[in-house]
Amino acid sequence: MPDLTTLLAALVVALAVAVAVLWRRVSSLGARLSGLTRGEGGHSLEAVLEGHVRRVGEVDAKVRTIDTRTTALEAQGRKAIQRVGLVRFNPFEDTGSNQSFAMALLDEDGDGVVVSSLHTRQATRIYVRPVNRGMAERALSDEEQEALAQAMSARGGLRPS
Repeated sequence: MPDLTTLLAALVVALAVAVAVLWRRVSSLGARLSGLTRGEGGHSLEAVLEGHVRRVGEVDAKVRTIDTRTTALEAQGRKAIQRVGLVRFNPFEDTGSNQSFAMALLDEDGDGVVVSSLHTRQATRIYVRPVNRGMAERALSDEEQEALAQAMSARGGLRPS
C-alpha cells in the first residue's frame, strides 16, 4: 500500500496541474471579456454606452427643434401664394394685344386678392379686390371670376398626400 506521503504528493501535483489549467482558462476568458468590453478608442463598454446615450439625447433635442421649426414653416407656407389664375383680355375695341388682365393670387385656404389691370391707349388702371375663402368681397367681372376659378382649381400647397 502506497504510503500517505506519496499519495499526498500525487494529489498536490494533480491539484497544481488543475490550478494551472484553470488559471490558463481564466486568463483566456479574461482576455476575451476585455476584448468584448473594449469600445472605441480602447474605452470600456460602459464609457461607450454612456457616449451613445449622450449622442441619442443630443439627436433627440435636434429632432425636437426641427419638428418645432417645421411646424412653424408649414404654418407660414399655408399663407404663401400657392394658387394663381390669370386671364388676359381686350376690354375695348380700339386697343389690341390683350394687354389687360385679371390675376387671382391665393394661399392654400383660398385667401388673397384678385388684381385687374385695364389698359387703354390713354392710361392703365389697376384694381385690387380681396378674396376670403375663395369668395370675393365685391362683385367681380367675368374675367376676374374666371381668374378666381382658375386659382381655386389650382392644386398648390404643402398638404401631405
